[in-house]
Formats: sequence, structure tokens, C-alpha cells
Amino acid sequence: QVQLKESGGGLVQAGGSLRLSCAASGSIFSINNMGWYRQAPGKQRELVATITMSGSTNYADSVKGRFTIARENAKNTVSLQMNSLKPEDTAVYYCVLWRGSLDPMRYGSWGQGTQVTVSS
Repeated sequence: QVQLKESGGGLVQAGGSLRLSCAASGSIFSINNMGWYRQAPGKQRELVATITMSGSTNYADSVKGRFTIARENAKNTVSLQMNSLKPEDTAVYYCVLWRGSLDPMRYGSWGQGTQVTVSS
């Protein structure tokens, strides 16, 4: 069983920055991907950014150029630096870890989520 714990959410004004962190523990797959998804009220959970063990990244178009994902394999941690935040970035942000090419929505291990609120 994998446990994920997020931290770093909060309230920020538009144009501001926040940094989210996530630490994984437990029975972690030797080869895994990590990432961040978010879910706004009344909307489906959506991909924000993902990163492989080799450091390959993928971003949602809406956050490209503003968000940066990074990970430390030795510590099983992943972070999300969020700059130039917009009110539409307001959501609960979830950390996820999954194995290889599996679908994270179905097979991922998820954290409890951390609230990010961006005021206009």
C-alpha cells in the first residue's frame, strides 16, 4: 500500500505563487510516475502535470509556462511550483503515483488533496 501526503495549499491573490509538495511512503513501485491532478467544484478531476522517474514531464495546456513539476526519486517526493496563479486555478490538488503505463485514474495511489484558492 502506498500513502501520499500533500502539503502547501492555501489562499493566494491572482498573480501570486504557491508551492505544493507530496511525499510518498509504503510499498512504492520501483518504476513509477508521479503527478498532480486537480478538481474544481462541479468539474471533473483533470491532469495538471506529470513526471516520470527519468524526469520527462507533461503539462496541461492551461498551466504550461506557469507551473513546474519536479521530483526527487531518492526521497519519493514530487513538487509543483505554481506561478502567475489565476482564479481559474482554484481547486483541490491531488498528488498521484502510479506504475508504468497504467491509467492513474484507475490504478493510481492518491493523496487526500490540498485546497488551492486564488482570489481575484
